[in-house]
Amino acid sequence: MTEILHDPNFRGFASDNYAGAHPEVLDAIVQANGGHQVSYGGDVYTARLQEVFASHFGEGVEVFPVFNGTGANVTALQSMLPRWGAVISASTAHINVDEGGAPERVGGIKLLTVPSPDGKLTPELIDLEAWGWGDEHRAQPLVVSITQSTELGTLYSVDEVRAIADHAHAHGMALHMDGARLANAAASLGVPLKAFTTDAGVDVLSFGGTKNGLLFGEAVVVLNPAASDGLIFLRKLNMQLASKLRFVSAQLIALLEGDLWLRSAQHANAMAARLRGALDELVSTGAVTGLRFSQPTQANAVFATLPAESIEVLREKFHFYDWDAAQREVRWMCSFDTTEADIDAFVEGIRTELATDARA
Repeated sequence: MTEILHDPNFRGFASDNYAGAHPEVLDAIVQANGGHQVSYGGDVYTARLQEVFASHFGEGVEVFPVFNGTGANVTALQSMLPRWGAVISASTAHINVDEGGAPERVGGIKLLTVPSPDGKLTPELIDLEAWGWGDEHRAQPLVVSITQSTELGTLYSVDEVRAIADHAHAHGMALHMDGARLANAAASLGVPLKAFTTDAGVDVLSFGGTKNGLLFGEAVVVLNPAASDGLIFLRKLNMQLASKLRFVSAQLIALLEGDLWLRSAQHANAMAARLRGALDELVSTGAVTGLRFSQPTQANAVFATLPAESIEVLREKFHFYDWDAAQREVRWMCSFDTTEADIDAFVEGIRTELATDARA
């Protein structure tokens, strides 16, 4: 047996990507192993996956499993745009901040970004960049991209997604949704996945699995075939086509065929709510000083500001990332395997570090 090189009991709050794979997902990979299956998506698991996604998003959807979220976003957006097209997004969007320039350098896509204090777009914000059609000197705004839940842990309601879709479509633009944490959004909103995607007017979806218990794997989901073209070629062109695709598809089936996607997301959200609730109580009772919250906690993320010296002390033990170091803003993420004991230990660590009496 290979030596275990890490402490399997350690869990931090830096990212839901830090979590391992859910045991049910690992079991699905094992079950898909053995014997031979047609490569590059010609296998029975990838065929079954089309049916599973149709049960959540509606008949006629097309599913293209890929390796990772950046690949899903770039490939999806390429399929929605001509060479002269541009994408409107929030300035905080993952495609703008965290994908290493892949949309621009790999996808050849112009991003038109607008500031948003809560990470969400509105029709009014979209209009800051939705102009210049027919002007040969301007990249043409042809796609709007939103993230659900957003990079700031906030949520679009069903009506907000529908308003954006209607606004985009009225201007001849299509709507893409980055759903890296789509399951967390559905769990928090208490509605089916279809309600704020297909039924709300989203055209193409990047469906996230890695942050919700998959070993690896995401999917591009075409909800409106008229808004996307060439994905069968673009996935290969972007090096996102797995030869043994059955092992990506089997994981997505395990996630979505039953309620694993929902159970895992509900748990992660509940742990974030537990963390936020406990810290709210410490702040409201005056037990700690210097702790403020910078965003509402609506899914599985808590955003807060605290003294710089305390950030480093707490990070040493609990692991988390700065979000805006200049503002002393940090992000705390919860995962499908975060435990109540993890939360309680973290809360106690924060209470001890920021205790009012200790700073008097």
